[in-house]
Amino acid sequence: MPAPVRPGLAVSPALTIPRAELTERFSRSSGPGGQGVNTTDSRVELTWDVGRSAVLSDAQRQRIMERLADRLVGGAVTVVASEHREQRRNRDAAARRLAALVAEALAPPPRKRRATRATRGSHERRLTAKKQQSATKRLRSSKPGRED
Repeated sequence: MPAPVRPGLAVSPALTIPRAELTERFSRSSGPGGQGVNTTDSRVELTWDVGRSAVLSDAQRQRIMERLADRLVGGAVTVVASEHREQRRNRDAAARRLAALVAEALAPPPRKRRATRATRGSHERRLTAKKQQSATKRLRSSKPGRED
């Protein structure tokens, strides 16, 4: 039984961007392709307008807008793929890149580190190591025959 086809770009189990909200633009790639590189439009630009998307909640939209502020142009995020010779593979690469970018932007912020004290054992080991290093250096600098 074939896998069901999703009508859009799956970002997470809870979020799928509809194909209608994605815009693809094709152009000539500067990458590999031999003689065909000058005639085929294999480079793909995939654009998604975050500001007008109907699938995002207000909180999701705000988080994406804040985290991708430097990548947004007019509220839209664009990814480019041109590393493959075939347009289909570049389309897949651009879709994967956009899904990863959006998933990373939607991820909750990491928990703050809670400061803890060093254990007594680690403190003593550090001091012992410092004393050992100090003694080693003292022995290196002392003159032969002279004891400190």
